[in-house]
Amino acid sequence: MSEEITIDIFNHLVTLAALELDEKQATYLRRELNQQLKAIHELEAIPLEDDINVTTHGVSYNLANSPALRKDIWQPHPNPDEILTQAPQVDEHYIVVPDIPHEKLD
Repeated sequence: MSEEITIDIFNHLVTLAALELDEKQATYLRRELNQQLKAIHELEAIPLEDDINVTTHGVSYNLANSPALRKDIWQPHPNPDEILTQAPQVDEHYIVVPDIPHEKLD
């Protein structure tokens, strides 16, 4: 990976994300993303022992330090039409989600 997010890469990402940024916002966001990338590179440079397990959380999950998971119980809403009245568009009791235009990625 390159050491920084170039203007060309940034503009491509902005296009993919369908963002509308003025020049000041774009400059700020690119600078912040490059700071994040720099921090990631600094973390990658820390030497680690091969026997360290990869984790996604700093605290391991076990019953001694975490509550038991609750059962997933379906509880129907007493009046689903009340929820559907809040949706911008409904078709046969389904919420209509607008199509998001995108381009095919290579």
